[in-house]
Amino acid sequence: MTRSDWMPRLAPAVLVCLAAPAFFVIQWAWLGWLLLAAGIGAAWLIERAAVTASGPSLTRDLSLIALGLLIVSVIPLAAELDNMAMLRFTLALGGAVVVPYVISRFVYRDRAISFPWRTRRRWGRLQWGWLVAVLVLGWLILPFYFITSGVYLNWPVVDTPELIARLFVGVGAVGIWDELFFICTVFALLRRHFPDALANVLQMIVFVSFLWELGYREWGPLLTIPFALLQGYIFLKTHSLAYVVAVHLLFDAVVFAVLVHAHNPGLLPIFLI
Repeated sequence: MTRSDWMPRLAPAVLVCLAAPAFFVIQWAWLGWLLLAAGIGAAWLIERAAVTASGPSLTRDLSLIALGLLIVSVIPLAAELDNMAMLRFTLALGGAVVVPYVISRFVYRDRAISFPWRTRRRWGRLQWGWLVAVLVLGWLILPFYFITSGVYLNWPVVDTPELIARLFVGVGAVGIWDELFFICTVFALLRRHFPDALANVLQMIVFVSFLWELGYREWGPLLTIPFALLQGYIFLKTHSLAYVVAVHLLFDAVVFAVLVHAHNPGLLPIFLI
């Protein structure tokens, strides 16, 4: 893929990806709608007759990303643990993955979105070592971030066994969804049109914006930006959804423990702060 192949297509993709901070960071829905419309419209003007061609269409692929963003944006992403909030999250986040997949597979009739759970290659020492490193780094960094910045207050108080269990399920479920949407949907669609490194940066914009509204604020992007980029890079190297999910769930296990610790000092005396 040469620069001349993807450079004209970059502006529409950037516009669509910038809709994510409009929706989830500054929370101006009207701006998000305008950016999505402008991005898809610009892609259509660039492609014109090629929109219905058999090859990858930027217009179609950006429309799938836009559809997922629109579905997620209809609900508030503030962490809540009551039944209705968990149902909203399930329907909206599930729809953001399922609807683009169904349209891609059965309407556009391509396989742009897939979920390669396993590969035939076994995880090597580097892969197992990174899983251990994620736990260690999370144990060292996350308590300092959540507690000193006060962002743990963006999550509800969990002071009963039921609430702690709900938090555990919610944190893990959202972590799995992150990889299904940001990596297997957004990143996969962008890779059809841009070099891997550029596609990774674009998906990072969407990934980090979602995490911001979810609660990773203050100086959280200093953590979430490299995390999002690393997840994309790891997926490129392993081609394994199972591995990136494993990394994410280990990270989220530490997040869960830190939130319980922050709301219940002394309950989990395993951290340095």
